[in-house]
Amino acid sequence: MENSDARGHDSPTWGSSLATLRGDCARMVPHWVTPGSTTPHPVPPSRIRGVVVPPSSARLLDAMSDYGD
Repeated sequence: MENSDARGHDSPTWGSSLATLRGDCARMVPHWVTPGSTTPHPVPPSRIRGVVVPPSSARLLDAMSDYGD
């Protein structure tokens, strides 16, 4: 199934190749604004509210050697 893009070119609606996606991204690079280098500030645990971790997820992370041991 074909669609017409903003430039009037026919383009596939989905199933584009990775090379096509990379090319599209490369053409968009000049339009992206990157913020200056900032270092995130640590947030004290007392300010983190409303985060709920299901017990099954907590057990999963606890079982991972990178996080739980």
